[in-house]
Amino acid sequence: MATQQQNPNSEGAIDVELSEEIAEGVYANLAMIAHSNSEFILDFIRLMPGVPKAKVKARIILTPEHAKRLLDALRENISRYEEAYGGINQPTDSFRFPSGGFGGPVGQA
Repeated sequence: MATQQQNPNSEGAIDVELSEEIAEGVYANLAMIAHSNSEFILDFIRLMPGVPKAKVKARIILTPEHAKRLLDALRENISRYEEAYGGINQPTDSFRFPSGGFGGPVGQA
């Protein structure tokens, strides 16, 4: 079992356990966000070429306050990334769901 831990001597440190299964991560190439007055729901989805049905690979439910903290953390990390590796391209058009997956030839097994 993999474990990540902040400096245990630092004030407010949190001991975080990260299992090997979760540490592998899950690939998602689409996120959908919904909200109510008390929570934000983030669905991370994988769209595969030629597959008409996308699958939700993870669902994260956050309070509005935690959603705002996540937004701030993403902004900070994107800024650090761009300082280290250069700017991230901004999409030039609106995202559209591909009809029938990504198009192109469909693989067969």
